Amino acid sequence: MLRFPHAAPAAVKGTMARAAEDVRRKPVTLSDVAAAAGVSQATASRCLNGSERKVNPELREKVLAAAARLNYTANLSAQTVARGTSTTVALLVSDIADAYFSSMAASVMSAAEAKGLRVTIAVTERNVEREIELVRELRGQHARAVILAGSGYVDSRFAEPLVRELTMFEEMGGRVVLISRTDLPFETVDLDNLGGARRLASALVRLGYESFRLLGGEEQLVATRDRIEGFRLGLADAGIHLDADRVIYSDFSWEGGFTAVQAMDDKVLADTRLIFAVNDEMALGAIAGLRGRGLRIPEDIAVAGFDDIRSLRDVVPGLTTVRVPLVEVGREAIARVIGSPSGERSRVVVATVALRDSTPRLN
Repeated sequence: MLRFPHAAPAAVKGTMARAAEDVRRKPVTLSDVAAAAGVSQATASRCLNGSERKVNPELREKVLAAAARLNYTANLSAQTVARGTSTTVALLVSDIADAYFSSMAASVMSAAEAKGLRVTIAVTERNVEREIELVRELRGQHARAVILAGSGYVDSRFAEPLVRELTMFEEMGGRVVLISRTDLPFETVDLDNLGGARRLASALVRLGYESFRLLGGEEQLVATRDRIEGFRLGLADAGIHLDADRVIYSDFSWEGGFTAVQAMDDKVLADTRLIFAVNDEMALGAIAGLRGRGLRIPEDIAVAGFDDIRSLRDVVPGLTTVRVPLVEVGREAIARVIGSPSGERSRVVVATVALRDSTPRLN
């Protein structure tokens, strides 16, 4: 019988190559890691899926080495079951295109990263039904926490169904933290909207301003109400009364500020020395609208805002505003996700006045 010594090894090599390819295609399981480390699957799970039960350090090292050798990727669903919750924190914001909310998101994400947490972001567009829908989905995903950022509503009827959904989220083991919302009964990092606006008004009066117009956001928002009321109080402290017709309500955005200014009568503008917009985005829109009408800032009319968003560093002249310390807000929110640092349900983060070239001294 004739033999072909080289044929069989080639066939064997082909079979081995196909087997190796099958191995590469087959995902590595927890059972594979446990077998490679010589431990039970339960022990391997506790080492890799974040269980709080302690494992012998020597066994843990074996499991981690086997997982690295096999290129094992942990199952996130299994981690959630092992921990009882996930490392995911859901941040719900009104509008991520708004520089204020994007800066807030950045501060929350930075603080979360330092604590080993991961942040996902969803936009609510100030829609209560959307907020309820998102919280309901997060209950099903067993998220660690929900951080709901943005102004609450003056009318409490808007809040009732959202409170029910958030309460169910907490009952399933999640945590709820609010930023700048005082209309809901949960852990809150509140902004000093009223106090900051009051201090701004007082500072502007000291600079010599007496004739004001206010650009408010949507009337049903608590932030709009508090910032307008704070500004009124600051003027009242100096003996200046602000008539109701000197407050113009529009959208809480750049477009809202621009449109409001474009719609003002020439006589109204001539009788106004300073425009205060309840957020910086509106203030920037107002500046664009005023320049479009041939007015100079601040020679013809001064402008002030609220929030101190990052993009103000590129604005000329520099915009006078109320500075909200968003880095501190983010840290405080994540601290409350982990556990209330002081035992208090709410904390107010103090806002400070930043006077710049858009409101020069008149006296």
